[in-house]
Order: sequence, then structure tokens, then C-alpha cells
Amino acid sequence: MIESTVYLVSSYGKFAYVYDVLMADMPYPDWLTFAETAWKKYGKPLTVAELGCGTGSITIPLAAEGYHMTGIDLSSDMLSVAQRKMEEHPQGRRFLREGSVRWVRQNMKEWELLEPVDSVISFCDCLNYLLEESDISAVFARTYAGLKPGGTFLFDVHHPNTLIRYEQEQPFILDEATVSYIWTCELDAPRCEIEHHLSIFAREEGRSDLYRRFEETHIQRAYDPEWMTAELFKAGFSTVNIYADFEWAEADEDAERLFYVVVK
Repeated sequence: MIESTVYLVSSYGKFAYVYDVLMADMPYPDWLTFAETAWKKYGKPLTVAELGCGTGSITIPLAAEGYHMTGIDLSSDMLSVAQRKMEEHPQGRRFLREGSVRWVRQNMKEWELLEPVDSVISFCDCLNYLLEESDISAVFARTYAGLKPGGTFLFDVHHPNTLIRYEQEQPFILDEATVSYIWTCELDAPRCEIEHHLSIFAREEGRSDLYRRFEETHIQRAYDPEWMTAELFKAGFSTVNIYADFEWAEADEDAERLFYVVVK
């Protein structure tokens, strides 16, 4: 697999350009703190790859802290937004001069860089978008191969019970000045797979009276933690720990997010 650096747009559509507005309340500082705490426990990396980096809301702050970052995403639209955010960052000139941030368009099931990295991260339930067990196994295998010995793999996923709660608590509504949405869900209980339907109304730039409507469908699947743990060991990892909801406490059935700290 050859690295493919992308700066222009093409695949995640209009959603990429309202993504940061919709995700403004997401706990990005908590993800950053979790990663830093894990690295203090298991070894501070120099090189880090983020799978499913989206618009760079985690990649860029980590680069600002001195890590050499590679953001990997399947969507060239997302990577285009990330590139622009990086260039507009107060340290943007340094990033460009040192080459300490790069954006690579790859499928996380097949990701591969020219050199192994010290740590791999994947937050914001990215792995829940993989809909088959074989997809999860492929990511674990590729990540094991892409890590240096002793490297860490940090990721979070929805607990299966979280998808059940989504269906029970829907619909969800957002009404902001520049973007609004109506969000409904349908759960396939036997597969623990949920389909999110969003009708998004985004205000046209430079206009206060014109909104464009577009539809988004996102499908996620949650997996049994015991199965995930077994697959990580099968991939070759030596240590697998699971924590709950940004806390360094043992995960139980009440956890919303499961945080995995895995060592090669």
C-alpha cells in the first residue's frame, strides 16, 4: 500500500463542511487528556497515526504539543477541511516547515505507512462504523503491523447498550443559527447495528435567509467487548485493558464508551 497524501475534496460530501459545527460540543479535550495519560503510563511516543482523523480536531492539537502526526481518513473532503484548519492554526507555518503533520487518504482496514509508528489512536467511535467482524479484525491486524514493538493502540467504541439507548431516546434535534438537524435512529437488535438518519439544514455562507437541506445516513455497529479483546490478542497484541467513559476505571454494563489501551 502506497501512502496517498490528499488536500483536495471528493468523498464525504457536504457533511464534511458542517461537521465541526455539529461536533462542537464533543469532548475533544477529554480524548486528548486520555491519550496523554495513557502515554505517561505506557511510554511517550514521538510518531502517532490517527485512524479516522476526520477534520483534524485531535490530530492538530497533538501536533501542537510536539507529536509528529499522520491523520488517516477515507474521506478526501474531511482531509481537505483538516488541511485548511492546520494551515490556519497559530502553529500552521511550523507544521508546514517541519512536515510534522501529514494527511493520508486510506481505508483504515488497509492502512499502511512507510515506517511504523510509536502509537496509533482512533477516537470518537470510528471503529463502530465498521460493520462486519472481519473489518474489525483487519484493522487490528494492520495496526499491529504498523506499530513499533512496545507501541500503543488507543481507541474508543460505543458499548452495545449505548446503541439501544440511542433508539430509546430518539429523536434528537439541534437548532442553531447556522445549522440545524433532525436525527432519528433504527436499531437492528440481533446485529446490534443502528442506522442514523439526519436531515441537516445548513445556512449558505454570507446569507442569513437561505438554508440548504441535505440528508445523511450513518450506520454503526457495536461489538461484544470479550470478542474484541480476543481479536486483539489474536492479532498479536500483548496487553489489552478496557476502561469506561474517559475514566481509568473498569468498564461495566453502564459504560457509554469503552476505551481500549492496547500494547504491542
